[in-house]
Amino acid sequence: MFLPQLTADRPFLTDGGLETTLVFHQGLDLPDFAAFPLLDSAEGRAALVAYYTPYLDLAERLGTGFVLDTPTWRANLDWGARLGYDAARLAAVNQRAVEFVTALAAQRPGVTAIVNGVVGPRGDGYVVGATMSAPEAAAYHGLQARAFAEAGAQMMSAITMTYAEEAIGVARAAAAVGLPAVISFTVETDGRLPSSQTLGDAIAQVDDATRVAPAYYMVNCAHPTHFSNQLETGAPWLSRVHGVRANASRLSHAELDGLVELDRGDLEELGALYAWLGSLIDLRVVGGCCGTDHEHLGTIAGALDLALSPTTSMEVTS
Repeated sequence: MFLPQLTADRPFLTDGGLETTLVFHQGLDLPDFAAFPLLDSAEGRAALVAYYTPYLDLAERLGTGFVLDTPTWRANLDWGARLGYDAARLAAVNQRAVEFVTALAAQRPGVTAIVNGVVGPRGDGYVVGATMSAPEAAAYHGLQARAFAEAGAQMMSAITMTYAEEAIGVARAAAAVGLPAVISFTVETDGRLPSSQTLGDAIAQVDDATRVAPAYYMVNCAHPTHFSNQLETGAPWLSRVHGVRANASRLSHAELDGLVELDRGDLEELGALYAWLGSLIDLRVVGGCCGTDHEHLGTIAGALDLALSPTTSMEVTS
């Protein structure tokens, strides 16, 4: 399936920190940091509409494309069971998530929107914990992959992957239902995955193990200063990285886990760092992760436009 973000003349936008926005800005209670149960109530759907609307407004105003994610990062078998969803109910809510964001896209005929089914890790998004083999991960994530394909998603992304074998499984699950896959790894403050593997080695392992390789890779849930050392290498694997969804905060995962107030970081610095990242990799998709909202994305989009000027430069300070 053709993904227009890979050939567009400007990066596509995507959203920011869904769960942190819902919790800290909208004041919602999200057990286990799961947004997908909001689809089961009128109030919850209204909260999701309020979340997505300013991002779509921004894309419409700037004339950019938009990768429209489903709110299903926690909608897998383990997290679903903790929240009272059996396999059948979970498959249904994943399908409804695709239908929900597809309806949002239909209201913006001027925006090239790509409906993206999102899966998260089986375990925590910050630590590896118990691991699966690649075949186990393919079977595990198959439920969401099938639901996305049946509901008409155009692609599938694994967000906040912490080790390569689970990412391989997601890529295989997506391929089995004919969906392009995107793999987004998270890293610690040293630029390595929580499994201690380097980004380059993880990407190589996934590509080597998958006959239908991911369409591209991303980095998310880390501040740019945490992984800039990996991107400065000029290594060949960088040509496979086409997206960034950075955290607003410079804090580590462990520090973020203990926060009771949101750290929105420095918006102008974050925008400048994205502009600098765009000089190192071919950015096709830009968005945010924990602590970011539509204001961050507006600043990032503005900085990337400014980065088209040959006089714009940025050095990273750690």
